[in-house]
Amino acid sequence: MVGGRWLLVNVRWSLGKLDLLILIFSIIDLFSKIIGMTVKQLKAFLAVAQTLSFVQACERLHLSQPALSLAIKALENSLGGPLFVRSSRSVQLTPEGEVLLAMAPRLLADWDNARDLLRQHFELHIGRVSIAAIPSFAGNLLPRALSLFLRDYPRISVAVHDVINEEVLEMIQGGRVELGIAFEPYGVDRLRFSPFYTDRFVAVVPPGSRLRGGDAVAWSELAAERFITLQRPSAVRLLLERAFAESGRELAADFECHQLATLGRMVAHGLGVSAVPGFCVQQMVELGACCLPLHGVRLERRIGLFTSAERRLSTAAQALCEVLLGIADWEQLAPRPAAGGRAPQA
Repeated sequence: MVGGRWLLVNVRWSLGKLDLLILIFSIIDLFSKIIGMTVKQLKAFLAVAQTLSFVQACERLHLSQPALSLAIKALENSLGGPLFVRSSRSVQLTPEGEVLLAMAPRLLADWDNARDLLRQHFELHIGRVSIAAIPSFAGNLLPRALSLFLRDYPRISVAVHDVINEEVLEMIQGGRVELGIAFEPYGVDRLRFSPFYTDRFVAVVPPGSRLRGGDAVAWSELAAERFITLQRPSAVRLLLERAFAESGRELAADFECHQLATLGRMVAHGLGVSAVPGFCVQQMVELGACCLPLHGVRLERRIGLFTSAERRLSTAAQALCEVLLGIADWEQLAPRPAAGGRAPQA
């Protein structure tokens, strides 16, 4: 056990509270298996050692004397020698018993702490879950969904990683996060995909654009304007390139940027036009741009939740998963463009 204590000291600064207690739990369990000692036997030993009386120990543990004697005998057999010197008048600890007495309270306390903290995690009183999401979704729909989760599980913390589509999948496959939200890829390995809904791209135009006068915008009309898009390897950029190719055109980017907020502001200032996922309508309008439906080639893609097919979710991640999949109409959270290019009132 000395080696186990050395290990705990060296990992204490690099592990979180839960990880540390799980490690303690594992070390105690391993130690118990190696020497054949059980928590019940350790509690029996501690009761006798502290009272130096089998009768008082029985009263404390609510055990019969034969049951207590059997527990002590089994512990002594597993350790390889006596822990007590018994006589008709007294009970005394052997030197080996003194050694175990110095360790027993700490062992039991660590066990109880680990058990209690894990129970709180299983009961969702405390916990933490990590989720990766494409930036366009993380900045628009995810906050509204997380507010629903927070209402039911106020003490669960959530770490959100807003990364590109491909990295969302890589983070789940590598075990760096438990949940991911991204566009459905054309092929996935070792992942499960649960779709939320099919998102349809919309046109983004400046407030004073001539294109704002119609009910919808054609891809050919967008292609005739200066075009603003996200830089590769953004999933939005790749989907746009595919849509332009299907309409017989090549995407010619006049301006490129990394963030949708930058794109929306550039459109709002009249630098060009663009197309974004439908769930970005509210964001684009807030930035000063106008959104209109697209007609012609339909650029749509399912977006949903990814989990690993090889690993079981933690209790906290499972709870968040259920909240996300329980949202019946994601499109209600993502306003569609109204006539004139503004988002409809919520």
